[in-house]
Amino acid sequence: MPTYDYVCDACGHEFEAFESIKADPQTLCPACEKHTLRRKIGPGAAILFKGSGFYQTDYRSDSYKKAAKADTTSGSSSGSSSSGGDSSKSSSGSSPSTGSAGGAG
Repeated sequence: MPTYDYVCDACGHEFEAFESIKADPQTLCPACEKHTLRRKIGPGAAILFKGSGFYQTDYRSDSYKKAAKADTTSGSSSGSSSSGGDSSKSSSGSSPSTGSAGGAG
């Protein structure tokens, strides 16, 4: 839920209200109790991230990046063994092609 800024046109009282986007704007001023309150348009209607942990989860540490790089390096060596499996697939792939040629003729 966003935080909205309000200002009273009668007394000049300003405050912030934490309310739903679907909620109707407030009209009654809490200071002078007149119905001259209006919602200000501007950066007050933004999402505020309060508390700890946002930067820790959004940005990876250098140690994490090094570990990920090490995993990528070890993954490429296992990738070469899978390419050896691909060569066996290519030889088995030639067998069905000769079988299909024989079926066509």
